[in-house]
Amino acid sequence: MAVPKRKSSKARGRKRRTHYKLETPNLVRCPQCHTLKAQHQVCKECGTYKGKEVVAQVAE
Repeated sequence: MAVPKRKSSKARGRKRRTHYKLETPNLVRCPQCHTLKAQHQVCKECGTYKGKEVVAQVAE
């Protein structure tokens, strides 16, 4: 079984565990209500996706 020759420092181990490579999700404008929403997701404001109403909105 492989055994490390020397103890690896905390800094060296923590360098490998960074998530700086992750990108922020792209936001696009909803064609109906023009609010920002995630791509390929139902709009939370108006409940539409690809021009069709998917989620019925409750009137307040």
